[in-house]
Amino acid sequence: MIQVLNLAMPFFGLIALGFFTARYKAWKGTAIPEAGLGWMNFFLIYIALPALFYRILAQTPLEKLNNVPFVVGTTFATFAVFVLGFTYVAWRSGGHTGYATVAGVSAAYGNIGYMGPGLAFSTIGAEAAAPVALIFCFDNILLFSLVPLLMALDGTDRRSILSVIGEVIFKIVTHPFILATVAGVVSAFLKFQPPEMLDRLLAFLQNAAAPVALFTPGVTVALRMESFKALAKVAAGISPILALKLLIHPALAVLILSFLGTFEPAWVYAAALMACLPPALNVFIIARQYDTWVEEASNAVLLGTLVSVGTLTSVLYLVKNELLPINIFSP
Repeated sequence: MIQVLNLAMPFFGLIALGFFTARYKAWKGTAIPEAGLGWMNFFLIYIALPALFYRILAQTPLEKLNNVPFVVGTTFATFAVFVLGFTYVAWRSGGHTGYATVAGVSAAYGNIGYMGPGLAFSTIGAEAAAPVALIFCFDNILLFSLVPLLMALDGTDRRSILSVIGEVIFKIVTHPFILATVAGVVSAFLKFQPPEMLDRLLAFLQNAAAPVALFTPGVTVALRMESFKALAKVAAGISPILALKLLIHPALAVLILSFLGTFEPAWVYAAALMACLPPALNVFIIARQYDTWVEEASNAVLLGTLVSVGTLTSVLYLVKNELLPINIFSP
């Protein structure tokens, strides 16, 4: 168990450092405004994480990326959880599509870009590269397509559907993560090896991705949170969403993959780990962008991260000790 804690705690420790640093600065009356995170977010989204995903994919044999059943299974699990979260909040809110959309994203979109790769590689090894990259790519395409379309239907985004679809396609194909994914696949296909000086630079950037990516959401949530007492008041309202994200999503991913066939253990383990991650900071960013379900989304990110200390550590224990079933329908 201590080995599992050694894997998980540095990740949660970075989030805690960001959170308590921001709370301490606020308590001292010298709080740094949230806008101060702008360059850190830019570095993360446009430089560090693309370098991370490029290097992962460029070093992955191309034949391993051609696993359609795995993509179908994991993406459908994400979509199913999104639908469940969407339906629950639509029912609770009297059919408010905007609220339901952000809730669906909270239930389905985990911290797959920030926590996912580091945890998967630390726990499973280099074999996790291909499944992690595929889940990241297709989950992003799915959710970044659903959100603007549903918001347009709700009237939160008042442009025409065709205009929204055009922008969705443009944002997907020009997103730095997607561009890095394409570049990595092309490099793997061509067996391209960058010059040593460029490769070392990419390695530096890759190593910077996780600390920045985990410290930043800790700060952001701390700046948004009024008090722990206020957080406790909303916990009951978002607990079903967190149950979907932290419990149902990983269980559903393993169930669907088991139904589709037998996959390599590393792929099933990677799917379970990526599915059990807490809601990503992007959930809050989406809520703020559309000014919809903002407080709930912010609290879902914080509470989800806190609760996942237990749930994620449990999944890590199962994976590390090879106790997670590879196929629940096979003896």
